[in-house]
Amino acid sequence: MKNIFKNKVVLITGGTGTIGSELVRQILQLQPRQVRVFSRDDTRQHDLQESLPRNAPVRFLIGDVREYRRLNVAMRGVQIVLHAAALKHVPAAEYNPYEAVKTNIIGSQNVIECAIEHRVERVIAISTDKAVNPKNVLGTSKLMMEKLFTNANFTFGLLPGKDGMYPTRFSCVRFGNVAWSRGSVLPHWKVCAERSGEILVSDPSMTRFMISNLEAVRLVLSSAELMRGGEIFVLKMPSIKLGDLARLFVKKFYPKRKIKITVIGNRGGEKHHEELFLKDEHATVFENKDMLISVPHPQISRLVQPRVSYAGFKPREPKTYSSKENIDAEAIEKLL
Repeated sequence: MKNIFKNKVVLITGGTGTIGSELVRQILQLQPRQVRVFSRDDTRQHDLQESLPRNAPVRFLIGDVREYRRLNVAMRGVQIVLHAAALKHVPAAEYNPYEAVKTNIIGSQNVIECAIEHRVERVIAISTDKAVNPKNVLGTSKLMMEKLFTNANFTFGLLPGKDGMYPTRFSCVRFGNVAWSRGSVLPHWKVCAERSGEILVSDPSMTRFMISNLEAVRLVLSSAELMRGGEIFVLKMPSIKLGDLARLFVKKFYPKRKIKITVIGNRGGEKHHEELFLKDEHATVFENKDMLISVPHPQISRLVQPRVSYAGFKPREPKTYSSKENIDAEAIEKLL
């Protein structure tokens, strides 16, 4: 694939999170002019800085996407933005919905407006399967973020060039749970098992998608290269029942120790099965063996040139992609 990051200034919001920090490491291998890490936590910034080569072209900026003026300063001279900053825990968003709105919706709007002001070339936002047919505050706020990003290409009066491309392009990537990320159940189970010899499962029959951190980052980088504006990129991924995941976890990490698996029931706002894509979400879908590309409806988005092809992808009939139907415990076991 073409290296779009070479000699470019890249801003990563939420750059010290699980996804953000891995994006930093991977992009540094692509010869950028500079990577800017934008996040709120100075301790995590220090830890990330200590883990990188001493002369790496990285600049660390403390700030919050809620604060437009600070974000505007951080985006000066930037060509590519990867928006990973978010409030991302389901219970936290349920109990603090105003904060979820401020970060996931208003913060994302700030990213869009700053990017347009500074004529950033490409902006990718990181979303979640919880944005599909949402049942909780987190999913609803992420769905609004997706709507803002996919429509930003067409609603700010931007004029496309001769190739039909807009001067600032906005797209989203969507994936499920990232194994061993801060929001994943796996590190939580590890703490509980060590502390009390017990792990908690809301419902053993619930299913969830899961991928590795590196796979998630590869999707983001591939999408940044493929994007034309307005797409939602979806990584095909395996899923597993939570009860099976708990048993695999105990088998792998505590084969000689008795760990109790306790069922606590739905915590509120949790879906029984997750979807990465809905049948009627968009009219046009492309796919290859690894990824789906959902293209905005031309009548809604007023596309100057309808999307008819993506290199290496073929058209696909829109259909729902659910965790209920893509169970692969063997693939998930490798992520542990």
